[in-house]
Amino acid sequence: MQTTLKKRETMHLLCAKGLEVFHAKGYHNTSLDDILKELSLSKGAFYHHFRSKEDFFINIIQNLIVQKVYALLIEPLNTHDNPLPIIAESLENALEPGKGNEMAYGFMLNDFLTEFNKRNTEISRYLKDILNVWEVNLVSVLKRGKVDGHIARHVDCEGVATYIIASYLGMRSLLMGSSNRQLKYQYIQQLKQYFKIIAEQAPVI
Repeated sequence: MQTTLKKRETMHLLCAKGLEVFHAKGYHNTSLDDILKELSLSKGAFYHHFRSKEDFFINIIQNLIVQKVYALLIEPLNTHDNPLPIIAESLENALEPGKGNEMAYGFMLNDFLTEFNKRNTEISRYLKDILNVWEVNLVSVLKRGKVDGHIARHVDCEGVATYIIASYLGMRSLLMGSSNRQLKYQYIQQLKQYFKIIAEQAPVI
């Protein structure tokens, strides 16, 4: 048990440090030598844990990026309250820069989706799977919102979910390398106006 916990802790530390390196330089601009230097590992030690640079990055996706997306954007959807303000709040929180940690700025899923597009189909699939899980959960909570009377009956929940994801990823791109709070504020306000429109014809219960 102690050995297993120690191994998990080691893997987590390696993945966390690796994510910092990949986020700072980009996956394709990061060599294996860069990784070994930053992680203070020999090649033998690295290959003891991972088969390749690609395998290392997939581990990072599975162990860190998935957790961050789940915590920021999926876990809040586990609610029976009106989902619209909860979705807006989760997006606002996901776009909030972390204190002393630039990587927390909306998490880096969109950055990597852009980098791997048409360059690595396997890693792109892992990243897009995260979006698919988010979309499924959004559609589910929106449909529940319709049943509970928070959202108008005619609303296309799949379409709304697509709009939410696309608008968030677009805003994430606009905010890349920036701390423009006004831009973020305008986006959230417009999102709330959109939510108000799709809720306006909901029956009063």
